[in-house]
Amino acid sequence: MANVAIRKLALAGRLGGSATVRLTTAPAASRVALRAPAESLAALSSALGLSVPTTPKTSSRAGARSALWLGPDEWLVVDEAGADLVALSSGAGALHSATDVSHRNVAIIVSGPGAEATLSAGCPQDLSLSSFPVGAASRTVFGKAEIVLFRTEEDTFRVECWRSFSDYVFGLLNEAAEDAGH
Repeated sequence: MANVAIRKLALAGRLGGSATVRLTTAPAASRVALRAPAESLAALSSALGLSVPTTPKTSSRAGARSALWLGPDEWLVVDEAGADLVALSSGAGALHSATDVSHRNVAIIVSGPGAEATLSAGCPQDLSLSSFPVGAASRTVFGKAEIVLFRTEEDTFRVECWRSFSDYVFGLLNEAAEDAGH
């Protein structure tokens, strides 16, 4: 019988890109889909050690942890150090729902001067720096796959997608990167 407690990371070791874009698979991280009413946010912010954002298309960051605004009462919290986010949020003592989605998602880092053009090949949003500045986050689509897009630096984006779509998203990003490199 297979040991399901140890999962092979989707896209493990995959690299791609072009002369102007680098595609890498982000290391494993812990992730929580967080839902909460506005009156719970102060307690959750304290428990998670960062300010849960309340403005559309924004994020907050503290160390290796980020909270990405996805909707009026919905966030994706990512901890690149692997902290137990469900346990942390349970200490808030406030009404909320925290679902561990760590094994559902995979992140692809798209970086370099051609990153914006690469993502624009399959994403309908305006990703210009003036419309999608550093720290911007949004649930959107890339090709036919739903993604969460997070601009971490001027020329770097984190693309969160479901692992079942990761080959498709990576392949499409790689094609777009090659086009952006010309």
